[in-house]
Amino acid sequence: MLKTISLLIVSNIFMTIAWYGFLKDTHVPLWKAILLSWGLLF
Repeated sequence: MLKTISLLIVSNIFMTIAWYGFLKDTHVPLWKAILLSWGLLF
C-alpha cells in the first residue's frame, strides 16, 4: 500500500515539473506540449 502511494506521489511531482517546464517554454505550441507530456507519461 505504501509503495503504491509513493509511486503516485513521485509521478505527480514528475508531471508537475514537466508541465511547468513546457509552460515556461513559450515558443512551443500548447498542443505539442500536451502531446509530448502524454508521450512521456506512456
